[in-house]
Amino acid sequence: MKPWLQLVFFTCIFLVWHTEAEFFTSIGQMTDLIYAEKDLVQSLKEYIRAEETKLSQIKSWAEKMDILTSKSTSDPEGYLAHPVNAYKLVKRLNTDWLELENLVLQDTTNGFITNLTIQRQFFPTEEDETGAAKALMRLQDTYKLDPETLSRGNLPGTKYRSTLTVGDCFGMGKTAYNDGDYYHTVLWMEQALKQHDEGEDTAVSKVEILDYLSYAVFQFGDLHRAMEFTRRLISLDSTHERAGSNLRYFEKLLEKEREEEKKERSINKTVTTTEPVVQSGAYERPLDYLPERDIYEALCRGEGVKMTPRRQKRLFCRYHDGNRNPHLLIAPFKEEDEWDSPHIVRYYDVMSDEEIEKIKQLAKPRLARATVRDPKTGVLTVASYRVSKSSWLEEDDDPVVAKVNQRMQQITGLTVKTAELLQVANYGMGGQYEPHFDFSRRPFDSTLKSEGNRLATFLNYMSDVEAGGATVFPDFGAAIWPKKGTAVFWYNLFRSGEGDYRTRHAACPVLVGCKWVSNKWFHERGNEFLRPCGRTEVD
Repeated sequence: MKPWLQLVFFTCIFLVWHTEAEFFTSIGQMTDLIYAEKDLVQSLKEYIRAEETKLSQIKSWAEKMDILTSKSTSDPEGYLAHPVNAYKLVKRLNTDWLELENLVLQDTTNGFITNLTIQRQFFPTEEDETGAAKALMRLQDTYKLDPETLSRGNLPGTKYRSTLTVGDCFGMGKTAYNDGDYYHTVLWMEQALKQHDEGEDTAVSKVEILDYLSYAVFQFGDLHRAMEFTRRLISLDSTHERAGSNLRYFEKLLEKEREEEKKERSINKTVTTTEPVVQSGAYERPLDYLPERDIYEALCRGEGVKMTPRRQKRLFCRYHDGNRNPHLLIAPFKEEDEWDSPHIVRYYDVMSDEEIEKIKQLAKPRLARATVRDPKTGVLTVASYRVSKSSWLEEDDDPVVAKVNQRMQQITGLTVKTAELLQVANYGMGGQYEPHFDFSRRPFDSTLKSEGNRLATFLNYMSDVEAGGATVFPDFGAAIWPKKGTAVFWYNLFRSGEGDYRTRHAACPVLVGCKWVSNKWFHERGNEFLRPCGRTEVD
């Protein structure tokens, strides 16, 4: 392929690809990186072949000249007595060695470097690497995985196992450190040090690891371990200035603590001994902004699900014909109760594999980082608690979109005329959407006046997920696991139009797998007679 054609070709790919960084937020789009890397490997192999050909020619010349010079240096005058030898010596030094010089200086890197330069514009950014590292830490926290488990790649349902090197663990620790997250800094620097002590070959030095580790444990107020790591660092590098000054500082702080304890004992005569500081090296994970964090993460692990035998008896399976909808009388859908109150149902065989692939094909080029509405300003923005990419499909995009929309209308008995477009979402590394409400609680939402609030949610699972990725409801302890081709449905509002706050739900981080979903939000307008008001506020 000519260079200018190659450039046009990759430029076209660039326009289709929509590379706006944030590859880590969509596994579907990350698959493109696999093919980009494969192309680079092929280009690299071609460069190696060219280099090997060049070196083979140089080696052949060197061997030939070695034999010739061995003969000529044994008897220089006798060798040059032959006029042909004299001529060839002059020619070699004037012409042949110059040709060899040109061969040696020949640049075989052109093709590879050009390809690398073109593809670099598609590469993940520093933001992607940071996001990917934080995603691993999120999985670590949610599913209670120790660094050793992640580093060794011992995850459930994995087909292709992979491990983290000392350098990888060190990089994880540095990401956490730069973010002021000393909890994960300690965990990952300790793992890096452990693998280093086990003899793993790496370019990262123990001095570098201990430097970060000593400061991180100091941030937890653990002076004894901070001094222990610092002394070990100095034993490896006695010229390390910062370590020396840190050790002196730690010693002063420790001495100050002892003096304060001594004063306290002299004041309070009843205190005879001081309880020793526990130096286990295990530090508590800091609290964050999410009040139901522990409940949410436990449900993601399948723990704390409040499915009692009594509740189980109230759940049934049935055939659903959409209140005798003519389209469903002959072929009703299989309906299964997932929860009794609020009522959540699952429908089976809602989308075929062919429909799912078509929807994914339509959505993939349009995927963009999923946004949330800022509660203060009402402006759409990205947030760390929603890690996925989404796109919106209209019925005009393809007949399959109209067909799926119509099917959801038939199943629910609600109108799609005032519903939102079909949203398709793909979750990335540790992809999640932390606990949230689907209905709006903001009076400034423009859609509330024209279309009403989000009455109900219809969620299609378009893939199986090997581990993680459940839809959980922390308020009443339910966990619903993805099953390809099925869909779950629930009402977000009571019949009175008031929000049902029990429906606060979350999409758990995807531990292993690629999660695709699509959803339709039905609004109040147009459904006044399809789902009329009840007698009380909470009917």
